[in-house]
Amino acid sequence: MADNFRVIFVELAQGVDSKTACVNLATKLKTSEEKVALFLKGKPLFAPSNKDKALKQAKLLASLGIKSKLQASTSPTPSQQMPSSQRDERIFDALDYITSSLIRLEEKLEELEQRLPEAQLKAPDESTDEWQDDDLMLDEELITTPAKRSNLFLYILIATVVILLILLAVYLGFPNLFSF
Repeated sequence: MADNFRVIFVELAQGVDSKTACVNLATKLKTSEEKVALFLKGKPLFAPSNKDKALKQAKLLASLGIKSKLQASTSPTPSQQMPSSQRDERIFDALDYITSSLIRLEEKLEELEQRLPEAQLKAPDESTDEWQDDDLMLDEELITTPAKRSNLFLYILIATVVILLILLAVYLGFPNLFSF
């Protein structure tokens, strides 16, 4: 079953000139007049689409005086388009290209390794082990107790919050006392 439909040109309606139809359709679709002229000669103008969209396209063409019809369009899958021998050949070509690319990358890597002096190749290994050889300095005590702070600020903060809560309760309980 075909899911996609293509709008095909049939003929122009009576009294419609091909030049005016071409200009009107090109203006409506915001495309070139050459494409529309090719459509009038049998080339497709719209891509295959679902039935609703194809019907809207046909309705648009009918409003401009162009008779058209819907043609079922099945889009073949890539395996249906070419025989299996050609498909297999393309797959082998792709695998060959990938293999040759990997070989070239490996050769480049070996070339770069040969350009580096041996001292630089061994140096990263030695430098990663150096940090483990350092002795930890355990002369100072690791756990220190925090300095005692005054609780005065905490008490002031708590007292302020309590006073504000009391004022809020009085205001909500006796709103007539406060007249601003």
